[in-house]
Amino acid sequence: MMRGWGKATGAPRPRRSVLLRGLLLVLAMLALAALAERVGVLPVGTLERLFGQETKRHRSTRPANTAVAVAPPAVARASDRIDFVHTQKLLDGIRVEPEKRRGYARDDWPHWLSTDRSCLNAREQVLIRDSQRPARLSANGCAVVSGEWIDPYTGDRVTDPGLIDIDHRVPLEEAYGSGGHAWSRDRRAAYANDLTDPLTLLAVGQASNRAKGAKGPEEWLPPKRDGICLYVADWIAVKARWSLSMDERERVTVGNILADCRQSAR
Repeated sequence: MMRGWGKATGAPRPRRSVLLRGLLLVLAMLALAALAERVGVLPVGTLERLFGQETKRHRSTRPANTAVAVAPPAVARASDRIDFVHTQKLLDGIRVEPEKRRGYARDDWPHWLSTDRSCLNAREQVLIRDSQRPARLSANGCAVVSGEWIDPYTGDRVTDPGLIDIDHRVPLEEAYGSGGHAWSRDRRAAYANDLTDPLTLLAVGQASNRAKGAKGPEEWLPPKRDGICLYVADWIAVKARWSLSMDERERVTVGNILADCRQSAR
C-alpha cells in the first residue's frame, strides 16, 4: 500500500517540473524586458501595454489636480504683433503692491512634471514645441536629443538641447513675490509646468536665461533690442493671466516701456 501511494503521488512530478521551468523562463523574459525599458531599448510602458495595464497605471499615479487642470484659460495670440490697447487694459488691471521678499524656495514649485499620459515632461515638450525643425527624440521617446532653437532674447541659433534652458517668462521667484506665496502647491505646479499658454514657458539659451535670473523688466531686458517690446507685452500678459501683482518700480518701468513701444509703432 505504501509503495502504491508513493507511485501515485510521484506520477505528476514531470509535469510540475515542466511548468516550473516554463514559469522561470517567463519571469526571466519579463526581467529582460524591464531592463530593456530601463536602458531605452524598449519604449517605457511596453510591459504595461502588453498586460493591458497602461490605463490603470496612469489613473492611479497621476495627481488628482494636474498642472493643466488648474491653469487659467489662455488667450491665443495670432502673431507677434502687439495689441497695445488690449495690453494697456491688462496692465491697468494689475494691482500694485510691495513684493514679498522672503520665504521663496524653488522646491515648493514642482517643475518639469509630466502633465499628460506620456513620458515627456514639461521641459521636453517645450523643446519639441519651440524647435524650428522637428525635434529628434531618444530611443525610448522620452527625451529630446536634437533640434533647432532660436533664442528669442538674443537671436542666437542653438542645436544642442543641453545648451537650452526653459525660461519662466515671469520667473518662479518673481511669481512668488507677486502673489504666488499664497498659492497652493497644485497651483504652483500648474504655473511651473504651464503648457496651456506658450507665453509662460519658452526655450532660450542658457546664457541669456541665467543672466536674467529672477529679475523683472526693471532690472533686465533682452539684449536683442527689437525684442524688448514683445517681451514686456508678454510679461504683462502672463502677470495678468495669473493675477500676479507688480511693485511700484516694476509698474512704472513696464508702463514707460509700453508707452515708448506704442509711440514707435505709430
